[in-house]
Amino acid sequence: MKLVDVFRARRRIAPYVRRTPLVLSRWLSDLAGAAVSLKLESLQVSNSFKARGAFNAVIARLEGGHPPARLVTASAGNHGRALAAAAETFHVPLVVFTPVDAPHGKLAAIVRHGAELRAQARDYDAAEHLAKAFAAETGAEFISPYNDANVIAGAATIWLEIADEAPATDTVIVPIGGGGLISGVAAAAKAINSAIAVNGVEVEASCPFQTSVRAGRLVPIVPGPTLADGLAGNPDSDTITFAFIQTLVDRIVTVSEADLSAAIAGLVESEHLVVEGAGAAGVSALIGKCLDVTGRRVVIVVSGANVDAVRLTSILST
Repeated sequence: MKLVDVFRARRRIAPYVRRTPLVLSRWLSDLAGAAVSLKLESLQVSNSFKARGAFNAVIARLEGGHPPARLVTASAGNHGRALAAAAETFHVPLVVFTPVDAPHGKLAAIVRHGAELRAQARDYDAAEHLAKAFAAETGAEFISPYNDANVIAGAATIWLEIADEAPATDTVIVPIGGGGLISGVAAAAKAINSAIAVNGVEVEASCPFQTSVRAGRLVPIVPGPTLADGLAGNPDSDTITFAFIQTLVDRIVTVSEADLSAAIAGLVESEHLVVEGAGAAGVSALIGKCLDVTGRRVVIVVSGANVDAVRLTSILST
């Protein structure tokens, strides 16, 4: 991916997404001994960064002169919701496969945007298998939540906004699920300033990229249950994100469920922000002392806010 692709993506999606706030967190700055700011993709349209890649992927296909008759995707919820909004905007039929136990709020939003929801998989990996099989059987075009150059370029536009507002940033902390977000942010950041430290955060229950980088090849893992449902699961065996992560990400750490829970609660109590588990992963890396950023100028990407009320209430009551 070239930097020109990111600028092209920013132009494409500008009418459909928000320029999200970048806010200094006194709470986290004091905790980490650093200047820590939060890039609030939790306030993005569809309440996650996924809107950027979804709109860029759909518009790019429409610009290509051969618009798809139907789209299909797999999602833990946020990508499906964002792609449903983009498909609705441009009147393209969409089928979304999800885990059967995906958060209700995410599933309801997918349906609200007019997509056909198939919440029938046991987990994300199974949903992706079903979506690809559907594409092969019907001719629908599969848009991956992460293994797609246009999706990655859309996510990379986050860094352009950070660089505009906080050019002195020297460290960025990004959640890792399928790797699309960190691939885009890392590629744009390193293209502008190769000295930027890019840190990725996975959950202990599902850490395929940390495992794979150590092995030097993609290694399948068995994901466990986690508050960060958006980060759980294995990437495609041919994912383009692995090469980005191998070459551009300086460090990957894992965080515990206890630290995820503490980060969600802390964001509510200290910042008055509602954030889902995946969105709180970067904050939990500082809470759990997984990263030492003392004296640095740090931006944490808060990737989403789509947490069910029941789950949030349970976290805040413990």
